[in-house]
Amino acid sequence: MPKPQNASFKTTFRCEASQLAAVRAQAADFLAGSTFDEQASARLVMAIDEACSNIVRHARCDRSGTVRLEMKWMKKRLRCTLRDYGKPCDPEKIKGRDWTDIRPGGLGVRIIQQVFDRVEYSPQRRGTRLTLEKCLPD
Repeated sequence: MPKPQNASFKTTFRCEASQLAAVRAQAADFLAGSTFDEQASARLVMAIDEACSNIVRHARCDRSGTVRLEMKWMKKRLRCTLRDYGKPCDPEKIKGRDWTDIRPGGLGVRIIQQVFDRVEYSPQRRGTRLTLEKCLPD
């Protein structure tokens, strides 16, 4: 049975790599039973994990820093919003490496862009808001 499209989920976690497994599990639980099949849900979780990893790695949150994830079913799409309170990003500098450049790291941005239909980085006075949207399957 598909999840109600107005359901939402929010969590706040410390800006630390040790928190990412729990965030992945929560995102997977939220997507379970949705109109996305198992493979699509796994790809969404992977892309959310990549986004969270990038925040932990690049936002330079202080040790008490937190990140907020909200996942929400909209009428025809899933919206995921990540909000950190670290160093604001410069969207012009966020570029994924070419798929053919095989080496560790640097493909997270490409994965996020491939999985989600809309990716918007919004620098804030303190930190960044990242909005990710995926259209629901027909």
